Amino acid sequence: MKNNLLRIYCLLFFIVTSSFKFISEKTIQDFALQNVNGQIVSTKDYKNAKGFIVIFTCNHCPFAKLYTQRMNDLNTKFSKLNVPLLAINSMDTLVYEDETFAFMKQKAKIDKFNFPYLQDATQSIGRIFQAEHTPMAYVIWKEKKEWIIKYKGSIDNNGEHPNLAKPYLSNAVNELLANKEVSLKQSESFGCRIFYRKKS
Repeated sequence: MKNNLLRIYCLLFFIVTSSFKFISEKTIQDFALQNVNGQIVSTKDYKNAKGFIVIFTCNHCPFAKLYTQRMNDLNTKFSKLNVPLLAINSMDTLVYEDETFAFMKQKAKIDKFNFPYLQDATQSIGRIFQAEHTPMAYVIWKEKKEWIIKYKGSIDNNGEHPNLAKPYLSNAVNELLANKEVSLKQSESFGCRIFYRKKS
């Protein structure tokens, strides 16, 4: 009986740890989406990129609005180090009228985004990343001509008080730039839920 319980425990441990590794080290292919300036932005455009900060966000989410300045600051800091930030809106515009491309353009202008704000109109990129909330952050890193998810979760742990927050995302990028293993590969994300349309 004890041996059977031990086998079950080991199997469950293997499943949990294997799935965690899959989430944090999933391979992402190059992708391209339309920016609010009307141009198509592709990961292939960034020839010298070591990695990307990819943040799924939107126009209406109160929690996502708390991170506007932090996203600008992240891009200012890390784009100089060849780790630019790409913001993606995967919200269903049929459900949320204020998530249309016109409102995205307006938000980017008002909030003075210094990074591309890309529309995922088909929600295909959101599905690939398995993005669940806004904001939800990822760090993808170049390894042997492939992009590997090295971090997934929240930008930090304090939306209202950035000065008191633990900078999960920044720490992950800094560790990768120092050729270190990311110490925290995944954290819990909070914000407005991304609802995906049923595939026809």
